[in-house]
Amino acid sequence: MRSLAEFITASPSAFHAADVVRSAFVGAGFAEDSEITPGGHVIVQDGSVIAWWVPERANPRFRIVGSHTDSPGLWLKPNPEFAGEGFRQLAVEVYGGPVLQSWFDRELAFAGRIVLDDATSHLITTLPIARVPNLAIHLYRSDAPEMDRQTHMQPVLCVDTPMVDIMGEAAGVDPKHIVSHDLIAVDTQAPAAMGDLLAAGRLDNLSSVHASARAFLAAVADAPADGDVLVFASFNHEEIGSATAVGAGGPLLERVLAKLAGDMGDPLDVYAASSVISADAAHAVHPNYPQKHDPTHRPLMNHGPVLKINANQRYASNAVTEALWHRACAVAEVPVQTFVGHNAVPCGSTIGPISSTRLGIPTVDVGVPLLSMHSARELVGLQDQAWFEAALTAYYKGA
Repeated sequence: MRSLAEFITASPSAFHAADVVRSAFVGAGFAEDSEITPGGHVIVQDGSVIAWWVPERANPRFRIVGSHTDSPGLWLKPNPEFAGEGFRQLAVEVYGGPVLQSWFDRELAFAGRIVLDDATSHLITTLPIARVPNLAIHLYRSDAPEMDRQTHMQPVLCVDTPMVDIMGEAAGVDPKHIVSHDLIAVDTQAPAAMGDLLAAGRLDNLSSVHASARAFLAAVADAPADGDVLVFASFNHEEIGSATAVGAGGPLLERVLAKLAGDMGDPLDVYAASSVISADAAHAVHPNYPQKHDPTHRPLMNHGPVLKINANQRYASNAVTEALWHRACAVAEVPVQTFVGHNAVPCGSTIGPISSTRLGIPTVDVGVPLLSMHSARELVGLQDQAWFEAALTAYYKGA
C-alpha cells in the first residue's frame, strides 16, 4: 500500500479509493471472490470494499476495522451544463456537509465513474476544468458574503469543451456512448507536508482507509494458521447517512459475515465474541476556537490517535470496547487521547453506531485528530497517522 499522500492523490473519488485498495489486496494475493475458504478474499461494490482473511484453523470470532471511502463535496448533476451571464457553468449538488467557503477559488477537476450504453463502467479523472469564483469584497463589504447552496456554489466551466466530451476524453471513449455518471469535484492541489503535518483533501476519511488497509496487510503477511478471521470494511455514503445498499447501514458487510459465521457455529455467539473498530477522523482542538471543545478532553495534533466517546451513542464506544482500544495501543506503545463533545456544541457521528446497531457486534470509535474537517483541504499529524496504523495492526494481530 502506497504512502498516505500518494493514496490520496490516487483516490479522488470513493470509486477510485475502493479500486486502489482492491488492487493492493489483489497484489498481496487476495482472490476477487466471495468465498469463505482459507486465505484472502476481496469484493468491491459501488465505491465500497470488503476484504477478509480466513486462517487455516479459524477461531469463531471476527476482528473488523470499518472506515469510509467518501468525502463531502460538490456532485455533478445529470444535466451538467447551463449558461449564466456569458459564462458556461456546471450544475452541482452539495454532497454531505462540506465547509462550503473552502471550495471557492480552487482549480477543480471531476472524478468518479461514467457508465456507457453497453453497461460498462469507467473510472475517470478530468484535468482542472472549473472554478467556483468568490465575490469581490468591494461588492459586499463585510466579513463574509451571502452564501446560498443553489445560487452561489455552481462552478464556472473554464474550458470551451462540452462536459460530455471532457468525460469521453478522460475515459478514452466516444462521448456519444456515455449515458450516465457519478462524478464529484476534486481540488487539484497536491497534498503537501509541512514539518510533521500533512495538508490534503479527503483526509476524512482516507486517513482511516489508508491506515486500516496497511494494518490489515501487515497482519495478514505473518498471520498464524490458528487465529481470528480478519475483516477490512470501507463503505461509501457515510457522509450522507450510510442508509444505502453499500453503506454501513446496508446489507453488504452483514451478508459477508453471515456467510463466514455459518461455517463457524451459532452466528449470535460468533458476533458476541467479535469486535469492530470504527475508524474515522476525530476533531483536534482548534487553537482559534478553543471554546468549541470540552475543557477536559482536548485532543492535540501529533499526540496520539483519539478514542471517541458520546453518552448519547453518537459514537459506539463503551467501557468494554474502550478497554479493547487501550489494550491495542498499549501493545503497540501508542499514546491514547480522548474526545468527548462540548455539551453546548453539536456532535457528529460515524459508521460505528450504524454498523453496531445492524450487526450487534461490540464497537469502539477511534481516529486521528484533524483540523479543518470537511474542508476541501484538511490537516493531519504524520506521527498520529503512523501511531494509528501501528495500533490497528496490533488489534488485527490479536491484542
